[in-house]
Amino acid sequence: MRRIALFVLLLGLGGPVVAQSTVGDMLTGGGEAATAEPAATSSDEAVVEPVPEGEEPAQLSLPGGPDYTAWERAAEQAEQVLDADRASTLALEQMRARLVTWRSTFNEVQSANSAKIERLTAQLEALGPAPAEGESEAEVLAKRRAAINAELTRLLVPIRAADEAWTRADGLISEVDTRLRMRQTKEVLETNPSPLYPANWVTPLEDLWESFNTLREDFQKSWSNDTQLADLRRNTPLSALIAVIGLVLMVWGRNWSLQIVRRLMERGAGEQRTMIVAMLASLGQLVLPQLGLVALVIAISTIGLEGILAVAVLSAVPVMGMLIFGARWLGNHSFPKTEILPAPLSHDEASRKRGRLYALMAGVALALNVLLASLNSMGSIPDSSAMILGFPITVLGAVVLFRLGQLLIAHERSAEVSDDSEGGFRARIVHLEGRAAVLCALAGPLLAALGYGRAGAWLVLASLATLGVLAIVSLLQRFFSQVYALFFGRGEDGSDGLVPTLISFLIMVLALPFLALIWGARASDLSELWSKFLAGFSLGETRISPSDFLIFAIVFVIGYTVTRALQGALRTSVLPKTKIDTGGRNAILSGVSYIGIFLAAVVAITAAGIDLSSLAIVAGALSVGIGFGLQTIVSNFVSGIILLVERPISEGDWINAGGMSGIVKKISVRSTRIETFDKTDVIVPNADLIAGQVTNYTKTNMSGRLIVPVGVAYGSDTRRIAEVLQKVAEEHPMVILNPPPQVIFYGFGADSLDFEIRVVLRDVFSIMSVQTEIRHRVAEVFAEEGIEIPFAQRDLWLRNPDALAGALEGGAVLEAPEPPSAGSEAPGDLPASNPGAKESLSAGDLPGETDGDGDGDGGGPDR
Repeated sequence: MRRIALFVLLLGLGGPVVAQSTVGDMLTGGGEAATAEPAATSSDEAVVEPVPEGEEPAQLSLPGGPDYTAWERAAEQAEQVLDADRASTLALEQMRARLVTWRSTFNEVQSANSAKIERLTAQLEALGPAPAEGESEAEVLAKRRAAINAELTRLLVPIRAADEAWTRADGLISEVDTRLRMRQTKEVLETNPSPLYPANWVTPLEDLWESFNTLREDFQKSWSNDTQLADLRRNTPLSALIAVIGLVLMVWGRNWSLQIVRRLMERGAGEQRTMIVAMLASLGQLVLPQLGLVALVIAISTIGLEGILAVAVLSAVPVMGMLIFGARWLGNHSFPKTEILPAPLSHDEASRKRGRLYALMAGVALALNVLLASLNSMGSIPDSSAMILGFPITVLGAVVLFRLGQLLIAHERSAEVSDDSEGGFRARIVHLEGRAAVLCALAGPLLAALGYGRAGAWLVLASLATLGVLAIVSLLQRFFSQVYALFFGRGEDGSDGLVPTLISFLIMVLALPFLALIWGARASDLSELWSKFLAGFSLGETRISPSDFLIFAIVFVIGYTVTRALQGALRTSVLPKTKIDTGGRNAILSGVSYIGIFLAAVVAITAAGIDLSSLAIVAGALSVGIGFGLQTIVSNFVSGIILLVERPISEGDWINAGGMSGIVKKISVRSTRIETFDKTDVIVPNADLIAGQVTNYTKTNMSGRLIVPVGVAYGSDTRRIAEVLQKVAEEHPMVILNPPPQVIFYGFGADSLDFEIRVVLRDVFSIMSVQTEIRHRVAEVFAEEGIEIPFAQRDLWLRNPDALAGALEGGAVLEAPEPPSAGSEAPGDLPASNPGAKESLSAGDLPGETDGDGDGDGGGPDR
């Protein structure tokens, strides 16, 4: 647990950590002393003697089984300790560790001989049901049944005993965890004198001054010891060299890293490769100063310090340095001056500068709390004084937390993103984080001022540590997005793909245990949660664990891969060498895909040991309701199977269904995708294709008939027209000569003599181009032969032509009439004169008048 807590501290700025307590205790400066509490003299604590590291519970003398006598004694001792409730926290942790070891032993016994038990059970089933009362069976079968039952009972006895012992151990562990959580909550809510009263500062300041005097005396003793002075003189060259290297790294290491990063960004700004290399180079801003600080600590330790307090403070210095240097490094990436990765927050340069300062101050607050916790753990400063002395640290952390919260809130105002976009969602999350930080910053000092020093410090410092972990998560997400973009070339920043999103989600999930440790969870709580996760959950009489899901996924992926490989082999090597058409090939490939995926799922479920028989009744009941709700989908699915088997249509066919014409692009189990000649996709349910009328133009062959109507003027030689059109049809290369083209004279139209050219094309998909080409050729041939192509004409007859002629001879001007109103004359009755006329008729517009060619037709061409 100590190592995990320290790891959180070093990598996630998880707050100050004291070696003997949880992260929540460490943030508040509480926890047990490093030397552990002395064992109580009461009989209740005498039974909880610490077990040497690595010692296992006593084992049963019989091979393959635990010592239940020793377990009974251990369980009774644990129950007595829990009933007395006077054991120290360290004693409870040690007792819990022993109980966990016992539980693991029983868990192994539970799964022992499972294969043999399954075999014996199958043998009993093979013998058939046992005879009913009053009935008998063959003597051989009866003896065999009795032998199998005896062997099965012998194997089940230790498993049943292990089940009972495992249940008891698990219950005791849960009770210990509950007791530890209650103590932890009680410690956090412990009250102390308010730091607002000056009189309460006298004793804490005296304790602090006494600690400094103790440190000074430790150093003086180290220098006054002749033996240590002799060692120092002997190690002076090496110590001096290490100290110089440490100072150089601390002073100039960060600047060296900054210069490398700036040069890289100047040479290849915006390139993923440059960003990744610059990001790795920026680690020097954290690593080099930290190495320098460690070197200085090593150089100082060569003088052979005396005193536990001096050693403890010196060992805390690297942790403090990591917090300060790490906070500064995270601040530079969260509020960048030189952008290496895309900035996570939208701020101007002035806000970014303040953000970098606040991040550094957050590291200082956490480092000071580590120093205070170190002094407290050594007993130099009592708990009561530590809570008073921690108040300024809490206030400093609260001010920094408040300012950082304001910057997070300002990000949503500065970010120009839509509320419905991904950026808008992130901006709202950042806004909520800022609000929570501000609330914690206000509540923490208030609690500390009221006397809840541990609770106030825990609230503020844990919030700062949480912001640090979230900053690391954001940095890792952006970094791996750039790595993905570099290797796979997806987008500018690589964040628009599914894989980067999944990686970001995985990083956030991995950060959850660290956040849980920061907010008071113990390492044993996480290990317990993980063990329950690995144990799985019960589904009916079947227990499903993560390993079952893993086996299922692996077997299914293997089956799916084999199916796709088989499809590829059929598509490229086998089917092209057969005489099966394209539609048949696609049907075979689709059938192989469906059958392969179904078999892969069945085999994967079987391999994982998932027994779904217990769900048969529930599935049967649900199938009735689901059947009514999904009957359309089932109908389309069955229709899709019929289309693939009977193949009335195939991919690539030209069909007409429901007034919609196009090319079949894909037939799936639910629907068929048709691409129209407008290049639009139409999704047609398979049931419509089976139940409705479908015209398939290319079912048996690619040929198809084309009809081109042609009209000629009245008076033309019809037989000559037929010969010309026949020649035009036969000379086109796409026209099939067997059956030969036909020219049909099918009617006398209102304006023309109507003919039709009927031809059969080799490729029906070229019907539009052939039709256009034939019409061009007809126009050219008609022009060469002098054959007229008519256009529509109409004759206009007027009533009372004599009256109109007389009006024209008298010099009257005929004007167009106004639109007739209700009750007026018929539209065909044109008056001799109209005062409102606006247009006049000339002589050539009237029937019987000449127009220059003697026919009175208004000058049009002769028919």
